[in-house]
Amino acid sequence: MRPIRPVLTARPGRSGRRLPSSVLAVAAVTAVLALTATACGPSEDGANAEPSNSVGQTSDDKITIPDDLRDRLKEHGVDLDKWKNGEWKNWDKDTWLREAKDFINPIIEGLWDPDRMRDADKAPEQPVDNDISGDKGVTDPTPAPVRATNVQSPYHGNAAESGKLFFDGPEGSMVCSATVVKDPANPGKSNMVWTAGHCVHAGKKGGWYRNIAFVPSYNNSGLSLAELKNAPKEKIAPYGVWWGQWAQTSDQWIADGGPTGGQGAAYDFAVLHVAPEKGSTGKSLEETIGSALPVEFNAPAVPKVDNMTATGFPAAPPYDGQKMLQCKDKPGRLSLTEADPTMYRIGCSMTGGSSGGGWVAAGQDGKPALVSNTSIGPVTAGWLAGPRLGKEAKGVYDAVSKKYAGQ
Repeated sequence: MRPIRPVLTARPGRSGRRLPSSVLAVAAVTAVLALTATACGPSEDGANAEPSNSVGQTSDDKITIPDDLRDRLKEHGVDLDKWKNGEWKNWDKDTWLREAKDFINPIIEGLWDPDRMRDADKAPEQPVDNDISGDKGVTDPTPAPVRATNVQSPYHGNAAESGKLFFDGPEGSMVCSATVVKDPANPGKSNMVWTAGHCVHAGKKGGWYRNIAFVPSYNNSGLSLAELKNAPKEKIAPYGVWWGQWAQTSDQWIADGGPTGGQGAAYDFAVLHVAPEKGSTGKSLEETIGSALPVEFNAPAVPKVDNMTATGFPAAPPYDGQKMLQCKDKPGRLSLTEADPTMYRIGCSMTGGSSGGGWVAAGQDGKPALVSNTSIGPVTAGWLAGPRLGKEAKGVYDAVSKKYAGQ
């Protein structure tokens, strides 16, 4: 068993990836900076990005970075002038930023062009063992496989909160799935996105991923891979590209998370605060797509849940990462260690790339709410498991919300 890891691709000239806490201590990311940059690859044309609040702009449209911020980043070996020109591809230990204060995610406008987004799905993930006989605690029998079904297009009309997450890491471009959630500090104007911890941070042996960007209703019309090769960006990203401005995951994931065996899986969740690539339009992400899901941190125990629906963009075979799919099943219990919280588990055929996708069930008020996210599953792709969201998840969620209260 292992996390449903993001799918990797090492594409010549475009390699890179993005690195994908509790109430007592949460891990955070610093500022997103809008930079004028040329994206990687011979066919990608850079464009001037709108500066964020931390970035100045001269009369000749050159971007300026405040000296204190520039100096602080240089303390960690990060030169933004070099970063925007490709230094983000340097993944030695000194530049693979691990701690909260070390995370940076400057907007590089045009980096995630249609080709790069489409090609981020090519490489499948590594096989994992389906044997969980060594698990402790309470584990129900393995659920019967449930075949994932295509979400009816346009996706925005049926799962408006769902989208696809892109990022870069040492082995290449990667993908996950994610969900727009409500922000209690900014009602009706949320810029918060829920995903898996392993979609933003590599866990105990790595650090934060880079170039994290969220695309709501990716490939909204459900075009085939062949059709997408000639599709304009408006078809692929109809509601724009939203870059991670801040990210937090659990302390447990950072300390214990690993690529195999389910280490840290019970705490494998993360929250992003995002900003539009093209600069502020005056509308939040929630206003732009017209919806956001509440998060339920006290979901009923498994026996009381009739069903949960997991949504995602599976990219490992037999899928290609371009279509939104769903699985609906009555959940069972999965316990990886006796000390960790019990996870939810459902039958589902979705594969790598579906990680981070939201699990929706009836909340305490009877209305749809996000109650978990895809974390782990076997190579046989017969089931998925996700964390049960408790005080640690609420701590991450509340911290991100409070950071941007009133903004």
